[in-house]
Amino acid sequence: MNIKAKVRYDGSGFAGWQVQPGLRTVQGELERVLSTIASQPVRVRAAGRTDAGVHALGQVCNFQWPQEPDTERLRRSISGMLSPDLRAESVEVVPDEFDARFSATAKRYAYAFSLSKFPDPFTARYAWLVPWRIDLHLLTELAGRITGRRDFAGFQCAGASSATTVRTLHSVALIEGGFAGPVDAAGLWRLEFRGDAFLYKMVRNLAGTMIDIARGQLAASVLDERLGSPGPYRGHTAPAHGLALMEVEY
Repeated sequence: MNIKAKVRYDGSGFAGWQVQPGLRTVQGELERVLSTIASQPVRVRAAGRTDAGVHALGQVCNFQWPQEPDTERLRRSISGMLSPDLRAESVEVVPDEFDARFSATAKRYAYAFSLSKFPDPFTARYAWLVPWRIDLHLLTELAGRITGRRDFAGFQCAGASSATTVRTLHSVALIEGGFAGPVDAAGLWRLEFRGDAFLYKMVRNLAGTMIDIARGQLAASVLDERLGSPGPYRGHTAPAHGLALMEVEY
């Protein structure tokens, strides 16, 4: 049976999604637990690989299961055997042709940052501390300038192997608050990016450039220069801990 699962995780303690020898990864933990439950090897495929330190509230994966399961019981078993920083939100049987990566039509990422002068102990792991004066109106204007279908090669880090660097950003919005839900902390904001697909570190590179412009470190023209660049990205990459995969659409 082809099984689709939605999972959420705090990426702080993981070396990313993909299995890596000797390192703790999200894929590795899920496969370990699933293989134990199934009493046979189970391989998991994700909608997209997240880097070390990146979080997810709505990561989606699929895997083959030896028989039709009681999906709620399987969900509880998975979550019960995992550590608290990784949890299965839902489990369901899907058609054989479903693929977590290739069946996706859009993804939504959030990049959270804090405008506090000092880190807050309850948000420091989930938001980039930006202690400079930020022009939020300019940040909103910049968000509107990067939407649409265009070549984002100038915002892809070296080492990627994408067949094409053309992507569509359906929307980019500046929203007050962090991605992890209501918390008692002032000064939290997030940039939300919804698009058909994303290049390697594209969201973190866009966030880094936009915030550097909004704090006066770079001229606004740099955004257009990098949009017109053949790449790879030459600029500040925002830290991983501010990024979260919020949702995958099918």
